[in-house]
Order: sequence, then structure tokens, then C-alpha cells
Amino acid sequence: MEENIVLQTDRLYLREMTQKDYPSLCKILQDEEVMYAYAHAFSDEEAHNWLNNQIVRYGRYGFGLWAMVLKETGEMIGQCGLTMQDFDGKEVVEVGYLLQKAYWHQGYATEAAVACKDYAFHKLGVKEVFSIIRDNNIASQQVAKRNGMHLCGEFIKHYYGIDMPHLVFSAKNET
Repeated sequence: MEENIVLQTDRLYLREMTQKDYPSLCKILQDEEVMYAYAHAFSDEEAHNWLNNQIVRYGRYGFGLWAMVLKETGEMIGQCGLTMQDFDGKEVVEVGYLLQKAYWHQGYATEAAVACKDYAFHKLGVKEVFSIIRDNNIASQQVAKRNGMHLCGEFIKHYYGIDMPHLVFSAKNET
């Protein structure tokens, strides 16, 4: 049984990442195809900083991006969770996700994203969640739509020396 499980779905555990997850995380962050929306694969230092940032988020907010672990094998295949992001001059709760390429197009991102949205609504009492997605990342936009989100805005994010158009999707807590 996995430690530090935050939530689970039919096929997945989502749990807090630890330093032991660094090699699995690198399979995601250091794959150029997976990271195309970021316009580069991460260096070792960037991957370490990413992991450390998630661990800080767990302490600060009680959430962050969590390890997405297959129940069947115990393998970390991606990350999905909640982060605080800036949108339109305010901090909003974002549902974010990244998976190893070998696990794309199998429904894992949607399964985890729906669970994270429900967690935000029912455990944290959040009134609205967002997904901020690069305009060329059609697969992630489809996940947001399957997660009950609708396009609500767009903006240009300057990252890695590039102006990157982003689309903003949101879903409101109707309960």
C-alpha cells in the first residue's frame, strides 16, 4: 500500500511526492515530447527545483502536484494535483497534470483530474477551479473539457524567452 495517499481512483493512487520520486519524475520532466508545451525538457537542476517546489506547496497549502501511481504496479506514471496560479491578477486553484508518454491516451489524466477537481470542491471547499493550458496542447485541453471545464479566458505567458499563448478553462462548484 502506498504511503501518503491523498486520494484514489479506480486505477490510481495520488500521493505526495518525496525525494525518492526524483527518477520517476525525470521520466516526465526530461522528456522533450512530454514537455513540448514548456518548449524544453528540464535539466537536472530544474527537475530538482520542480520536485522541491511541490514539497513546499504541500506544507504551505496542503496540496500541490501529487505522484500519480498505478494501483496495479505501484509505478509512478505522472503527476496530477492542485496548485495556486496567477490568473487575471488573482490567485486561483489550478488542476494540472503531466504524464509519461507511454501512458498518454489511456484516460489516466482525465481520471486523476476529475478526482482532483472533486477534492478541491468537496474537501477544500473551493468555489471554482481552473486549468491553464498552452494553446498548442490540444490533448490537455481535451482533458479539461472532459473534466467539465469550459473556456473562460486567454493570455500570453512569457516563459523561457518565448511568448506563449495560454487558454484558461474553469469549472464551478455547483454544490
